[in-house]
Amino acid sequence: MSHPESGLTHFDDQGRAHMVDVSDKPFTARIAVARGAVKMSAETLALITEGRAKKGDVLGVARLAGIMAAKKTADLIPLCHPLPITKVALDLTVDPTLPGIVVEATVKTGGQTGVEMEALTAVSVACLTIYDMVKAVEKSMSIEGIHLILKDGGKSGRYETKL
Repeated sequence: MSHPESGLTHFDDQGRAHMVDVSDKPFTARIAVARGAVKMSAETLALITEGRAKKGDVLGVARLAGIMAAKKTADLIPLCHPLPITKVALDLTVDPTLPGIVVEATVKTGGQTGVEMEALTAVSVACLTIYDMVKAVEKSMSIEGIHLILKDGGKSGRYETKL
């Protein structure tokens, strides 16, 4: 049962945190897309795009880290349900106008609850991995704007940002 006054489903009638019971929800196709960015100097971005980072293929490692993170979301976020993820894809786009890397994650499942947290976790960890791999040359990088841009499926239907 959710906490009716607040509308927050992760709290019971006494205000205690609990995992939401989704057993009565129908199985539906679900998708979530999240986006964020790592801003850095043009010099650091060139180091990444030219393959000169000492730790190796920054974008390839960040992509794998994001995929792995999506699969581990229930281990990281206490009240998330473990889900049978059917797709995780990360797009890492070099954006010289930031300058930096834009990270977008798409996660799909067929189930009783959505994959928004998995998409947001994938973006977060991919951005952190980029930071980790080049922090030796620029500690002033910033991770910015991590947000949900799309979710679809389930009772609440479709949500898209209006940016």
